Amino acid sequence: MKEHVLHSLYEAKAALDKLLSNASAIEAITLASDALIDVFRNGNRVFSCGNGGSMCDAMHFAEELSGRYRHDRQGLPAVAISDPGHISCVANDYGYEYVFSRYLESHARAGDCLVEISTSGRSENVLRAAQVAREMGMVVIGLTGRPASNLGQLADIEICTPGGAGFADRVQELHIKVIHILIELVERGLFPGNYEVPQR
Repeated sequence: MKEHVLHSLYEAKAALDKLLSNASAIEAITLASDALIDVFRNGNRVFSCGNGGSMCDAMHFAEELSGRYRHDRQGLPAVAISDPGHISCVANDYGYEYVFSRYLESHARAGDCLVEISTSGRSENVLRAAQVAREMGMVVIGLTGRPASNLGQLADIEICTPGGAGFADRVQELHIKVIHILIELVERGLFPGNYEVPQR
């Protein structure tokens, strides 16, 4: 089994190396962090969503912003669209493709931001939410795993991180790395004191 452990780790390293050499993805991460900082500075909110493992990533993203990342600081208005009561109600009454967009119609406003996480970039509920967010005047940031995806075309900023192995798990590993970088950059922009080197 050891060879499978090593193979998995080398495969993950290759995917990260590929991201490191992707200048457009690095630029997109930078642009996305700038957009998030502007949203928070203007007193607006950030919403996040995704399906399955991507929903877990969306929840992780939101709680690190509203709660705490590396150091204490003011909580930031971020929420993942993951309430089971809302999702089951809307899925039952309207259809699963409306679970995210309906939440935005109820809670979001112009100037807010929607961060959507989708390895395929083609989930219907994610695409519908992106369309509604754009109509509402929100900023849409899409984390995808396939170039030229439908979500990428709808997003104002697309961060595409193909895993290289053809499986969603490698893409998700890159997505969580990007999510942590975005959170750090937001903190550096809004709470620079958290990253000052203490004087000795």
